[in-house]
Amino acid sequence: MTVLDFQKYKDEGKKFTYVTAYDYTTASIVNDSECEVILVGDSLAMVMLGYTSTTAVTMEDMIHHIRPVVKGAPNTFIVGDMPFGSYNVSCEQAIANANRLIKETGCDCIKLEGGIEMADKIEAIVKAGIPVMGHLGLTPQTTSQLGGFRVQGSTPESAAKLIEDAKTIEKAGVFSIVLECVPSCVARAMAKAVKVPVLGIGAGPDVDCQVLVTQDLLGMYGDFKPKFVKQFAQIRTAMVEGLNQFHKETLEGTFPSPEFSFNAKVPGYEEGACAGELKEEVLKKLY
Repeated sequence: MTVLDFQKYKDEGKKFTYVTAYDYTTASIVNDSECEVILVGDSLAMVMLGYTSTTAVTMEDMIHHIRPVVKGAPNTFIVGDMPFGSYNVSCEQAIANANRLIKETGCDCIKLEGGIEMADKIEAIVKAGIPVMGHLGLTPQTTSQLGGFRVQGSTPESAAKLIEDAKTIEKAGVFSIVLECVPSCVARAMAKAVKVPVLGIGAGPDVDCQVLVTQDLLGMYGDFKPKFVKQFAQIRTAMVEGLNQFHKETLEGTFPSPEFSFNAKVPGYEEGACAGELKEEVLKKLY
């Protein structure tokens, strides 16, 4: 998957999938799957670091987590998220931090939130030679302004504003747009209003790509499940059951059995020998 393939897929009407990863192991699992795109999102704030919002994540946090994902998924397109406060001050700040993400992690593009108000930052980063993915609708970095985690574009006025935002950031140079938590009819209208692919998370079926947080879709994250999340597996339950079985067999003494032990015979260490005597005899032989 390359930046050019995003547009190719939309032009051909080919759907694709986009999930998250924040570490080497998860990235390698996604890399073995048929999913085409990985986002190392600032959602790591809640999923990996236990914060209540995304705003606490720093550039250093993002770089730290993107690096192992790039190593773990060499055959998957990797998106690096620009954290809150890393691009909203000035075009110069936005370019400098976008450069850092690309240079220090090896990700394929950066993603940032915002519409018309961020168009100048997007244009500046694109002109600096870095591919930019936009993000509209529910923008987690500014949920306090939106009144919390709520559906966006649910009035004619707000829906029109979203589509205007999409057209503006398309003109600024984004190669695709994440659209989060909006009514299906609005997402459908946006997908027709812009030429670039629209990547939907909680945006209905009529977008070009479906996006979900991996820990959500696999049933790993237990704190909160959004309405739009379908759990395609129950990995959390399987993990808890496995841990409990390990605990049970340890207490019973059935683990580790000979099958999971090194059973070579060591002269002088016969069963029942006194550990103190053996130690003394070994020391005499050595010295």
